[in-house]
Amino acid sequence: MTVLWAETALLPDGFAAGVRLEIDPAGDLASVQAGAGPTGAERLGGIVLPGMPNVHSHAFQRAMAGLAERQEAGEASFWTWRAVMYRFLERIGPDELAAIAAQLYVEMLEAGYTAVGEFHYLHHRPDGGAYDDPAELSRAILSAQRQAGIGLTHLPALYMAGGFGGAPPDPGQRRFLHDLDAFGALLERIAGAFEGDPDLRLGIAPHSLRAVPDQALLEAIAILERIDPDAPIHIHVAEQVREVRECLAWCGRRPVAHLLELAPVGPRWCLIHTTHMDDDEIADLARSGALAGLCPTTEANLGDGLFKLAAFLDAGGRFGIGSDSHVSVSPIEELRWLEYGQRLDTLRRLVASSIEEPHCGARLWQAALAGGAQALGRRIGRLAPGHRADLIRLDADHPVLAGRRGPTLLDSLVFAGNASPVRDVMVGGRWRVRDGRHVARDEVGRRYRAALRRLCD
Repeated sequence: MTVLWAETALLPDGFAAGVRLEIDPAGDLASVQAGAGPTGAERLGGIVLPGMPNVHSHAFQRAMAGLAERQEAGEASFWTWRAVMYRFLERIGPDELAAIAAQLYVEMLEAGYTAVGEFHYLHHRPDGGAYDDPAELSRAILSAQRQAGIGLTHLPALYMAGGFGGAPPDPGQRRFLHDLDAFGALLERIAGAFEGDPDLRLGIAPHSLRAVPDQALLEAIAILERIDPDAPIHIHVAEQVREVRECLAWCGRRPVAHLLELAPVGPRWCLIHTTHMDDDEIADLARSGALAGLCPTTEANLGDGLFKLAAFLDAGGRFGIGSDSHVSVSPIEELRWLEYGQRLDTLRRLVASSIEEPHCGARLWQAALAGGAQALGRRIGRLAPGHRADLIRLDADHPVLAGRRGPTLLDSLVFAGNASPVRDVMVGGRWRVRDGRHVARDEVGRRYRAALRRLCD
């Protein structure tokens, strides 16, 4: 049994002093006791929080961050960014993907993310043909997870069409494509790697309503349920205005409304972005119990628009945060810009707070912990018995946090500075970051730089 003692820790009912954390050999919290003494324990100064889940990642895009910021002919948009992305991924193979993902996961851990949902749609060779092992690129993601030690919910994506109604795919999408038989075979092929590992979970990601025809989406869910009937399901939806217009033209309904009518959407679902919903969709999504997976830095970078946070929270909606394209890898920045976007849009402050929950940063942080754990389908996001020992230690003497107590501490963490106060990070009972540095940072960084030299040559 590993025993830690925290001067201050965030427990499910708030901050507590003198918290004794007992961790069993499997990496789960066996006991959490407030008001305890430090005898026989490793003393943790500072402030201990549950690690933050990152609900949405396309790992390979970390290597292209900053490469799509040049104006070319025509109007710059999400769709022109996507064309740059398609060109970039043509050179990525298994070794490059593993190196990029490991670097990304190291950065996530150093920032305070302890788990990630990898929405994985890069499956095949550059010409669209299958690798000898059709799961080669999923195994590259698993290799990166092992190197970095982050918790992983792996979400192989089903991608079948280039637009609503089964439109033919674009040549740039050939590395993503599966039919249902091949997709089911992929899931069966990798399912064994997830059995018995409490830091791993397998789910699926029907890429989007435009990329997966209605009947295929329902059949993909049935395939998953034969493997794990409670597994997470993530899907992109309503990210762009053009996507909403095309969905209306195709079926006469908006994307979120169509999805809620089509599929058994509920608490194991995470709808990524949902940027453009009307009032009925907001209420219906909140009522379903599904998560909104919000990625504010990517949504800003791509010009997606602003999620209607206040209305969604008022309706009882839940959300998690993700770094998506990884133009930023920071839970602090995601939450800060989630709120700042609302302030700019509504011309008022403290949009995410309420009379019942007046501390804006604290409400955002704790909502993202709970929502992220739900979206990733794992017992994380809480310092409580039976949950994974995924935690971060903040430097209490950091200028951002000096003199702060209780919820005000989380307000300051989110809104009061740019230098990260994260010092140590544990995942599943194992220290992955000490004194702000991942234990494998140098080795992983060398492999990443070598991969980038090959890709950018």
